[in-house]
Amino acid sequence: MLTVVHQDHLTVRSELSLLDDVQEWFEQFFLQHLSQLGWPQTQLERLNLALAEGFTNAVRHAHHALPPETTIDIDVSLWVDRLEIRIWDHGKPFNPDAIPEPEPGSLIIGGYGWFLLRRLADRVVYERGADGRNCLLIVKYSTKVQKSK
Repeated sequence: MLTVVHQDHLTVRSELSLLDDVQEWFEQFFLQHLSQLGWPQTQLERLNLALAEGFTNAVRHAHHALPPETTIDIDVSLWVDRLEIRIWDHGKPFNPDAIPEPEPGSLIIGGYGWFLLRRLADRVVYERGADGRNCLLIVKYSTKVQKSK
């Protein structure tokens, strides 16, 4: 049975100006725990971009009609074989399958976030929690585990 090795939690107001704080918090977690396990710097960059995309989507879309005092909760859990980031928001639910994938070479504004998240992570899941919040789960597996499979 696998157990969580390290975890952390951050609650922030729904403000884009707090993105730097969110990313610095995650970077500290990564440097303290994941780099010690041999996770490469490139994974930090990919995961930090995925986190930024998830956070900004929550602020811009899920919370666009809510006051900035509305909080977003972020949980990060390091397992032996993977890292999980959960971003919790209070917005209305949406169907990510209804978002069309942008055509290659198209010059549309917006619509790339969900597409980008799926490319940066090994697994992306969106679900509505029993408490009425939305949860975006971003999972990245350890390269050591992937190589041994």
